[in-house]
Amino acid sequence: MESVLRYLDWTSVGLALLGGLLSLVLLEIFRFNSFRRRFPPGPKSLPYVGNVMQLFKEPMDLIRSMENYGEMSCLFVGRKPMIVLNKMEIVKEAFVNNGSVFSGRPQVPLLEWVTNGLGIVMAPYGNSWKQQRRFALHTLRDFGLGKKSVEERVAEEARYLVEEMLKHEGKAFFPIHPIMNSVSNIICSIVFGDRFDYEDKRFAHLLKLLNEYVGLPGSMIGQQKAMEESTFHEENMIISTTDLFLAGTDTTATTLRWGLIYMMDHPDVQERCHEEIVRVLGFDRSPCMDDRAQLPYTHATIHEILRCSNIIPIGPPHETTQSTQLHGYHIPAGTQILANSTAIMTDRNHWKHPDVFNPENFLDEKGQFCKNDFFLPFSMGQRVCLGESLARTELFIFFTSLIQRLKFSWPPGEPRPNMNGIMGLVRCPFPYNTICSSRETTH
Repeated sequence: MESVLRYLDWTSVGLALLGGLLSLVLLEIFRFNSFRRRFPPGPKSLPYVGNVMQLFKEPMDLIRSMENYGEMSCLFVGRKPMIVLNKMEIVKEAFVNNGSVFSGRPQVPLLEWVTNGLGIVMAPYGNSWKQQRRFALHTLRDFGLGKKSVEERVAEEARYLVEEMLKHEGKAFFPIHPIMNSVSNIICSIVFGDRFDYEDKRFAHLLKLLNEYVGLPGSMIGQQKAMEESTFHEENMIISTTDLFLAGTDTTATTLRWGLIYMMDHPDVQERCHEEIVRVLGFDRSPCMDDRAQLPYTHATIHEILRCSNIIPIGPPHETTQSTQLHGYHIPAGTQILANSTAIMTDRNHWKHPDVFNPENFLDEKGQFCKNDFFLPFSMGQRVCLGESLARTELFIFFTSLIQRLKFSWPPGEPRPNMNGIMGLVRCPFPYNTICSSRETTH
């Protein structure tokens, strides 16, 4: 062996290894390019890693660029394609007209380890998901969802939130904890029949974990005895409860946090909302959902906050349950499908002011609220947001109550947060401080 090594030309060995490595890379490039041509166009991607670096570095810039490639475009995570739907018409065709084919969920290793494929939000399309979703809807309705009793709970919690914020009156404070506490108290009061105090340290810690996307608290329904082939067992109950608590807290709280930023950035909009609210409700009466018709500008402002905050800018991810065709492309089973709500909710053909915050996007020429068919904050089809009704109630009553009683402004010298936000399960604003002052002295 030593005699062989003595005669080896190490330079030649090195060149041979380098040549072999280059051959493997070139072969991968050839294979990847051949594979890529089967899918819609998209941004340039690298062999082995695809578009992962772009997704990590500047996710919002990448998402905004996707519509430049047409009604359908494609990203790659490694060699795995992700089909992006950039137009409302094609989203409806996939998620509504062919819902059973496009309503799967991709397996995310960490979530799969936590949930074991159970629950509602990330559960695979099938019998278990259908049963749990239907059961959750019926149970939440039994507990008051869609009824006056829930509106009264939200209005009561909004009063607590105003009182909590007034403790910081005139001083800069970080609003995330009181907002998350108030929103989470709604789902807690529906399920547990009680709320948590803002000073409760254990609950505050739970909300901190939730904000860091690792909390696993819960809120849904009591156990039923498990039966063979039944999806109603303790483990599924826990995961479904966790799904409802997470989805029922973080999304609405994040939207309200974005809402305060837009109100501080647009004090004229904030003042116009306040004047309308006080003119209709006075200073003391709590709002209810029936007030929306008399508060068109405020109602439009809430919708504009949802449009601009766009907390799930691409997704949540769907997955094809079988091979299919979509606009001339063959889509294999197990392919991720993403609705580009960023492109849809800034489409210049369907929005009066697509690139700026302006409630006029939801007002007609007479100043009355008008719907826009290209408004897509809750997704659509069989995977439409389970808590849409509750979220709309919370956003309207919380926002209206806050603007009725408080005025929000930036602390002197406070730098504006990067409006691209932080990408996680939802797109959150960067941490910021606000100053609130009571409106009571002006009335």
